[in-house]
Amino acid sequence: MENTHTSENNIQGRFFDTHAHYNDSAFDGDREEMIESCRAAGMKGAVNCGTDYGTSLECVALAEKHDFLYAAAGIHPEEALKYSPAAIDRIRELLKHPKVVAVGETGLDYYYEDSAPREIQKENFIANITLAKESGKPVIVHDREAHADTLEILKQEKVPEGRAVFHCYSGSAEMAKEIISHGWFFSFGGALTFKNARRAVEAAAAIPLELLMLETDCPYMAPVPLRGQRNTSANIPLVAEKLAEIKGLGVDKIFEATTANALLFFNIK
Repeated sequence: MENTHTSENNIQGRFFDTHAHYNDSAFDGDREEMIESCRAAGMKGAVNCGTDYGTSLECVALAEKHDFLYAAAGIHPEEALKYSPAAIDRIRELLKHPKVVAVGETGLDYYYEDSAPREIQKENFIANITLAKESGKPVIVHDREAHADTLEILKQEKVPEGRAVFHCYSGSAEMAKEIISHGWFFSFGGALTFKNARRAVEAAAAIPLELLMLETDCPYMAPVPLRGQRNTSANIPLVAEKLAEIKGLGVDKIFEATTANALLFFNIK
């Protein structure tokens, strides 16, 4: 049976999950119940992120069904072989929907060398960034073992201050300093609690609170002590508690700041 974390600091509507995948098949058996249970556990809202046109449509459908859910539409680097001008046009149409608050997730992933050639990934990433700039929406960046190229493209494409977030940030504290200089955001999830998360902890310590957000990447990346289980937004307090420890702040302050940052970043009123 799944563990649902509760905390005395887990106040109704206090935390925002900036990166979820509630359209994933892992939730097919109890999707509605799970979403409502996360709401009851203190989730103010969540952004479900598409990885291609089909999943982006699923995220929009969930956002239409729940007033506290939002959607992001884009093409993930592992799906970059689906990239084409026609595919980008379909994503562009989705961005007109009032509940679609960002482009993504998109970016570069060099971990799986056979997922898509690097040049196609870069072309797809640039096309998604162009959509973000056209629409005035922020871009959700997936960067896995592609730090130098990801930064280079964001700088080359002149992504405005405050208009990008490095989801599940995995870079160094040094790289974080360069990202900070551009005013881009960072989000941290369950990986921050892992025993081998030294780099993530050092980076989180170096990042100012006004650029930090929380996420799950659910159903993946459940935090300790739930690692290996299906992740949900109800587990965000575990990440908040770790971030509070790193920053030397109370959990309430982490909830308050990261939720305010999320509402600002996604322009949610």
